[in-house]
Amino acid sequence: MRAQSSATAPPSVAVPAARARPAAESPQVSPRGVLQAALGVTAFSLTFPATAWGLEGFGPWSLVAVRSVLAALIAGACLLALRVPLPARRHWPGLSVVAAGVVLGFPMLTTLALETSTTAHAAVVVGLLPVTTALFSALRVGSRPSRAFWAAALAGAAVVIAFTVTQSGGALTSADAYLFGALLVCAAGYTEGGRLARVMPGWHVIGWALVLCLPLTIPAATVALSYEPVQLTAHSVTGLLWVAVGSQFLGLVVWYRGMAAIGIPKASQLQLAQPLLTLVWSVLLLGEQLTPAAPLAAAAVLVCIAVAQRARA
Repeated sequence: MRAQSSATAPPSVAVPAARARPAAESPQVSPRGVLQAALGVTAFSLTFPATAWGLEGFGPWSLVAVRSVLAALIAGACLLALRVPLPARRHWPGLSVVAAGVVLGFPMLTTLALETSTTAHAAVVVGLLPVTTALFSALRVGSRPSRAFWAAALAGAAVVIAFTVTQSGGALTSADAYLFGALLVCAAGYTEGGRLARVMPGWHVIGWALVLCLPLTIPAATVALSYEPVQLTAHSVTGLLWVAVGSQFLGLVVWYRGMAAIGIPKASQLQLAQPLLTLVWSVLLLGEQLTPAAPLAAAAVLVCIAVAQRARA
C-alpha cells in the first residue's frame, strides 16, 4: 500500500528548476496531485501486511536489504535507460536524507517492530506520520499551515491513534521504540523528498536515493542471506516483491509527485487514512478481525482529511 505514474514517466511532469516555487509558497491543490498522493498512500497501506508475509520466509535483515537492492536495480535500470544525468551536487545532501529515512531507516525499524507487533499496533506510527511530516515541513521548507489545517490534522491523528490503539488492545509493546524511531526518520525523508520533487521529477528522487544505498544494501543482503534462513513461499515472495516494487519504488514515485503538486502538509494529511486501509488489508490478507468502530473511525478521518485539504496554508 497504481499504474497512474510509472517509473518511465517523462521528466516534464516535474516543476522545472527555473520555474520552481519558493519553498515557503504553497502550491495550488490540483486533482491530479491529490490522486497521485492518494495512490502513494494506497501503496503504503499494503506495506505492513506485505512485510508480515515477507517475514514468513525471510529474516528481518534479509527482507529489508533484499527489498532495497531489488528496488534499486529497477530504479537504476530506468535511470540508465533514459540516460538521466547525475543530480546537481547541491541535491546530494537531500538525497542522502531520503535514503537514510525512507530507503533504510523506516523499512528496517518497522520490519523489526513487526517481528513482535501486530500490523494494527504498528499502524499507530502511520497515524502520527502526517502531523510529524507537516511539522518537519514547517521547520525545513518554511511552510506555515493555517490554524484550521492544524486543528483538522491533530483531530484526524487523534482519531487514528485512538482507533489503532483500541484495535491492539491498548497495550504498548517493546516494539514502540522501533515504531517511534521509524516515525521520525520517515517524516524527515518525506519532507526532504517532497522538497526535491519540486525541482526534479519525483521518480528521480527515490531512484537516486535507492541507487545511493547500493554500496550498503548489496553487502548487507549478502551477509544477511548467509546467516538468516530463507523459505520461499507464495506469501514470502509476494510480500518481498510488493515491498520492493510497490512500496519502495512505485509508491514513492507517485507520492513525491503528489507532494510536489499539492504541497507537503496537505499531501501528508491523506496519510490519515493509511492506518485504516492497513487494517482493511490486514483483515483480507492476514485474517485479522475489525471491530464495529471501524466505519465510524473511517468516516471521522475522511471528514478531517476534507477539512485539512480545504484549509489554506
